Amino acid sequence: MKVLALRLYGADDLRLEAAELPAIAEDEVLATIVTNSICMSDHKAAAQGAAHKRVPDNVAVNPVIIGHEFSGVIEAVGAKYKGKFEPGMKYSIQPAIFYPGREMDAPGYSFPYCGGQSTGCIIAREVLERDCLLPYNGEGFYEASLSEPMSCIVGAFRAQYHFSAGSYEHQMGIVEGGNMAILAGAGPMGLGAIDYALHGPRKPRLLIVTDIDQARLNRAASIHTPESARKCGVDLRYFNTANSSNPVDDLKALTGGKGYDDAYVFAPVAPVIEQGSRILGDNGCLNFFAGPSKTDFFAPINFYDVHYASHHIVGTSGGNTEDMRISLDMMAKGELNPTVFITHVGGIDSAADTTKNLPGIPGGKKLVYTGKSMPMQAIDDFPKLGETDPFYAGLAEITESNNRLWSVEAENYVLKNAKDIQY
Repeated sequence: MKVLALRLYGADDLRLEAAELPAIAEDEVLATIVTNSICMSDHKAAAQGAAHKRVPDNVAVNPVIIGHEFSGVIEAVGAKYKGKFEPGMKYSIQPAIFYPGREMDAPGYSFPYCGGQSTGCIIAREVLERDCLLPYNGEGFYEASLSEPMSCIVGAFRAQYHFSAGSYEHQMGIVEGGNMAILAGAGPMGLGAIDYALHGPRKPRLLIVTDIDQARLNRAASIHTPESARKCGVDLRYFNTANSSNPVDDLKALTGGKGYDDAYVFAPVAPVIEQGSRILGDNGCLNFFAGPSKTDFFAPINFYDVHYASHHIVGTSGGNTEDMRISLDMMAKGELNPTVFITHVGGIDSAADTTKNLPGIPGGKKLVYTGKSMPMQAIDDFPKLGETDPFYAGLAEITESNNRLWSVEAENYVLKNAKDIQY
């Protein structure tokens, strides 16, 4: 199969080039790729090259295809896996394969033919041996691409723990019918966490979402409305901490003084972590979800409450394969909607610049349709672009009717009408 792939040769050396995939072995799978979502980890790998812990030392002579949040269609299956996978199946990939002896290797970082920023790939035997090729039965390819970031949220909810007085048995998961706070939670990942809190297997009774930007809070409230939350049995409220002279007291007052059983921190900001610690109730669990870039990142915690009120802290980085299976299953059933992550859409010819400049591009996920030629554009800009471009006029009509969110209809429109990439 001839493919067009974005390959990494070294630090800041990304090249979009045609390549011929070799014939698959009996323990490999050949697949086309329809969508790949760009992750900040892609930017780090591109910036560091061989210095990145997942990128091979010899990447300059044995380049890798970047991208690990991808989805497409299985085209051919090696003899070993026939019956388990079939041509025509949609799929997603769990990149955290933890292959024995090569725990740092991962699709999108470490393999010459297994990465998402390409029109096709060979699913490596290491991925298959670790059972990390996951079938998907939903409609949208973008949903399967976003199962990896959604799995991070699922994992964070499953990692919470609590215990009864006098017992050392950890009861995993959030407190059913408890009080939950999602701090700095009006961004894309926070919106995903709200979605899972409302539709996951355990639900809080009270869910408070904070931010310091009223426009972001208003946008969040238009997507996950308090009215729709009530139908799920959850009292959802949005709270602007910038408008409070004493946000800790005001947040605790919303619980009747009891405090929060589960609190999530979605920004690597020391005052937000301190705030999360101070609003916990007895046996409260604080989850530091946001990954800091500084290796010497500290925040104050009241250890009196750790000792006497059983406060505890957990941090999660990524989700495991079971978290992704949960995500894929709930998406296929329509119980989770990851469209809140997507703020920009483009083609594979926009992927290199977007990956290199990702920290400077605002918004959430940048979704790439690998078979298409499109600049990376913000969904919010579609109406303006549509004033002079009929393609974006049609796309704007679809997204505007869906609260400026991506959808299966929008995806199908791109697949049908966007310019095919030539190679």
